[in-house]
Amino acid sequence: MSMIAMFNPNLTAKETIKITTEAPLIIGEVIKFHSSVLNEDRVLNIYLPVGYKAEKARKYPVIYLLDGGIDEDLIHIVGITQFASFPWLNMMPETIVVGIGNTDRKRDFTFETHNKRDAKDFPTAGKSSEFIKFLKEEVIALINKRYKVNKNKTIIGQSLGGLLVTEILFKAPELFDNYIIVSPSLWWDDESLLKYTPKPVANISSIYIAVGKEGRVMERTAKSLFKKLAKTKLDRRKLYFQFFPDKNHGDTLHTAVYDAIEKIFRQSKKI
Repeated sequence: MSMIAMFNPNLTAKETIKITTEAPLIIGEVIKFHSSVLNEDRVLNIYLPVGYKAEKARKYPVIYLLDGGIDEDLIHIVGITQFASFPWLNMMPETIVVGIGNTDRKRDFTFETHNKRDAKDFPTAGKSSEFIKFLKEEVIALINKRYKVNKNKTIIGQSLGGLLVTEILFKAPELFDNYIIVSPSLWWDDESLLKYTPKPVANISSIYIAVGKEGRVMERTAKSLFKKLAKTKLDRRKLYFQFFPDKNHGDTLHTAVYDAIEKIFRQSKKI
């Protein structure tokens, strides 16, 4: 063998390594269905804990993730969830993650705006009420029927997704137990959602709000949301606010979700 061949790692690998099996790496299931509410096909990406199939009687909490496509936030949020549930950490129980893939997030995550610039920049906007109905009547109903779930439900949303999560918290708070709101776009419609009186409900366990170094408006409105909620009297509510001065709008989500899980679930005795 020539000296070139001896020190060529690619050539050596081809000569000495034989692949015996090859299979896709599978971390969950993909469900595609036609939404009657939205009148379009939608995709759910489902992460199931490792022991899900073996433990027949066990029921699991569920995290509903907006922007939950494979090429969006699903993979890294699933990674946090799995890591946090390792027995040597025990930050949270093993949890199902439902990633809701997007077709038009600007349409789905926003309510109608009276701001002309918003309307021009987001021409399809204003259908959040339909999307909330889709979550309630189709997504949650499907997950409850198809999977072994308990009653604990968490929703995570960032940016426009954080705007939607805030709207759900204010208008339909009974849908979820825990609300994780990251970098919410509360500037939408001249900050009108911050003027809305939240609907009181007793089932909310935790509300977590986070924002990075994202500019005066983003930081101020996130803090205003926290202050507004702090004045309410929601039973069994635990309210958290976290500012990340070393993060921006693009990278706050990952750090915030880890922090939220640690705060929300470690304090829970039973889920």
